[in-house]
Amino acid sequence: MQETIFSKIIRREIPATIVFENERILAFRDINPQAPVHILVIPKKIIPTLNDITPEDAPLIGELFVVAGQIAQAEGIAETGYRTIFNCRDDGGQEVYHLHLHVLGGRPMRWPPG
Repeated sequence: MQETIFSKIIRREIPATIVFENERILAFRDINPQAPVHILVIPKKIIPTLNDITPEDAPLIGELFVVAGQIAQAEGIAETGYRTIFNCRDDGGQEVYHLHLHVLGGRPMRWPPG
């Protein structure tokens, strides 16, 4: 599996502002936020892209969304609204090849994003 910056964050080799952690998931503030609240929710298991998710990963992927909702509540954006995004590969805007769910909020989210 490819080593990424997220692997180093999981191992605490690189600092991050962690907002949630359990045995399977880590969530931390994005270092280049695109909204007042911008948190990345990642599995500790290395899954490079959405294309690499297997049926066995379904419970883990579901848990990412449960954690995203808990984070939105804790950050005070659950009632006003927020956006969750997975980017997949280069044309999808993926920069780090370790699956990560963006949780963005704290301002109106428009479509298309801009």
